Amino acid sequence: MTPPAESGGDALWADGWYRFARRLDSPNFGPRPAGALVDLIVVHSISLPPGVYGGDEVQRLFTNTLDWEAHPYFKSIEGMQVSAHFYIRRDGALWQFVSCDDRAWHAGPSSYRGRSNCNDDSVGIELEGLEGETFEAAQYEALAVLSSAIAQHYPVVHVAGHEHIAPGRKGDPGSGFEWAELQRSLGWADERFAFLRS
Repeated sequence: MTPPAESGGDALWADGWYRFARRLDSPNFGPRPAGALVDLIVVHSISLPPGVYGGDEVQRLFTNTLDWEAHPYFKSIEGMQVSAHFYIRRDGALWQFVSCDDRAWHAGPSSYRGRSNCNDDSVGIELEGLEGETFEAAQYEALAVLSSAIAQHYPVVHVAGHEHIAPGRKGDPGSGFEWAELQRSLGWADERFAFLRS
């Protein structure tokens, strides 16, 4: 378990669960390696089927209850066991599937900050959306509030997209995501968004 960066955020957290998220436990998680410091937030995008919003398919995917026969696209991901710590709907509604003290399965093969296996020391946040498309103001607001709360409790010094930690393999959240808007909302230094300078 990662020690909190500072005690101010403790009222918002209970064993890695954020008090303002709707909790739905995923079986797809494991322990973080001993000594891992949670210093990275990874932003993703997801919709199931791609480009379709408002259903419960993402929640079902993360809890291994998705009906693989319900849509032709689902056959291409049949049997996949994945999770993220958080999921932000188009209206800003926030769900949590895995304690941030634990390792969610969101990054896959990845490398960032000179380290591989980003699942080990990151928090994964999925936005309901389509890679390359735009996102809603309510999502940016929820993401900024959540990111700030995470950074109050964990020693976060980096923020990146799935596309930055797995280039060539993943492209989300993509060109439609406004990194400058997130950075402005958070008021965080450029150093936390290293990929913007590359």
